[in-house]
Amino acid sequence: MTNTSILSTRNVTKKFGGFTANKDVSVDFPRGKLTAIIGPNGAGKSTFFNMVSGGFLPTSGEILFEGRNVVGLKQHEFAKIGISKSFQITNLFPALSVLENVRVAVQSLHSVYNIWSPRSQHVEWVEKAESLLELVGLQDRRRDRAENLAHGEQRSLEIAVALACDPKLLLLDEPTAGMSPEETRVIMNLIRKLLEHRTIGLVEHKMKLIMGVSDSIIVLHQGQLLVQGTPDEIRSNEEVKRVYLGKGNH
Repeated sequence: MTNTSILSTRNVTKKFGGFTANKDVSVDFPRGKLTAIIGPNGAGKSTFFNMVSGGFLPTSGEILFEGRNVVGLKQHEFAKIGISKSFQITNLFPALSVLENVRVAVQSLHSVYNIWSPRSQHVEWVEKAESLLELVGLQDRRRDRAENLAHGEQRSLEIAVALACDPKLLLLDEPTAGMSPEETRVIMNLIRKLLEHRTIGLVEHKMKLIMGVSDSIIVLHQGQLLVQGTPDEIRSNEEVKRVYLGKGNH
């Protein structure tokens, strides 16, 4: 792991029975930058993403976060050390208000629920939730039920939930999936804003978007690392063109 990387993987492999989903993947997530993970269908992107976010345990290899091997930590422990993930499928409490969704996330990370906890602590949780809603542009919808938000707004709310633990590394799984062009623009503007104070890693299929926003791009193919580089380096890489960019990806 280099001094400029917040997270690195070293020879990370994941097997499911006789199937190898990822093999010997070694990559770096530069601190303060946006790193995208791309590749054809079946390239192993989701499996790899789940390993670096604590969802899957690697079969072998190391995942180093700020120099510490975090393999074996539970997913909630990843949040405590500064890694938070927003899922591809919106994971909210639909019947709760927008504010309550974020407040519950803030509270769950700072306290085991206790009916005798001081009122001042509840005020702090609400204030933190309010500030996160302002950050993602949902302060005017805070009293609405989460299920009544548009799809793009629900993704913004889920990002606010993921930010409840003040992550150093925010991992986003296809943040613009199913969005209209306008919703996509709003989310990408939000991601650029979030990048000012943290490192971001994401899986995304929209190539034009990836090329325009990423600092570093990881290309996976058949479960292995094909190449990691800048958008310009990826664009001009003949092997990437052959296996991915030349197949009509946009």
